[in-house]
Amino acid sequence: MLGARTLVMGVLNVTPDSFSDGGQFAETDAAVLRGLALFEAGADIVDVGGESTRPGGALRVDAAEESRRVVPVIRGLRSRGAGPISVDTTRAEVARAALDAGADLVNDVSGFRFDPGLASLVAERGVPAVVMHLRGDFGAMHREPSYQDVMGEVAAELEEALRRGEDAGVSRESMIVDPGIGFAKSSGHSLEAMRRLGELQHLDRPVLVGPSRKSFIGAVLGGAPPSERLFGTAAAVAAAVMGGAHMVRVHDVAEMVQVARVCDAILSAGPGGLR
Repeated sequence: MLGARTLVMGVLNVTPDSFSDGGQFAETDAAVLRGLALFEAGADIVDVGGESTRPGGALRVDAAEESRRVVPVIRGLRSRGAGPISVDTTRAEVARAALDAGADLVNDVSGFRFDPGLASLVAERGVPAVVMHLRGDFGAMHREPSYQDVMGEVAAELEEALRRGEDAGVSRESMIVDPGIGFAKSSGHSLEAMRRLGELQHLDRPVLVGPSRKSFIGAVLGGAPPSERLFGTAAAVAAAVMGGAHMVRVHDVAEMVQVARVCDAILSAGPGGLR
């Protein structure tokens, strides 16, 4: 599934407090319709999340509430014949309920750090998993992040995440790495990580990049709010694809599908151009 072209993961936040679209799809029916619309717009997979990780320290919810938010949406999408579904969670309890409801992939922003049981669950179920780079917890990750060598350290810590998965029985071939753009990174760190994406190739794993509407784009654009970062996101998605990303995670699916397709065509063009 990965490699022939860049895949597009659509963001479906079923939370009241996400940084960009919090509250818009908190009700199950609205979220299911939004998920179906993302597939219709060209998403290859839809990522359903029930807990915000927004900058500034989102309030954590317990596993029962997180499950209450995501499970009915996943079940509703599956009953409507939706495509592949990912659950964005750091908790084994939530992931188990989501997989039972029909999810196909686990997206863990903690890289199997927050809940040791999550890697074991992924191994037990034999499903793919995204392991993302993140330092600290949700409350502390944005407080003065510091690096000597951003991508060198990110790559080393992603290798540790892959090893955590393998130690729990997860096949390395089933894991996808995410450098965690905007997570425990300043705008400068995120920009440098984007520029150096190619350095993740030595991990020999597919790369997912999620730059959509992130604060580094707002910083470059003079403080533009998330709602005004569409073209900045398009530039970041193009850079990610040209830099070797296998999948991009975005809010504006239809537009970013076009960006990815043109970048794919450029990367694959030979003598004579488009065939």
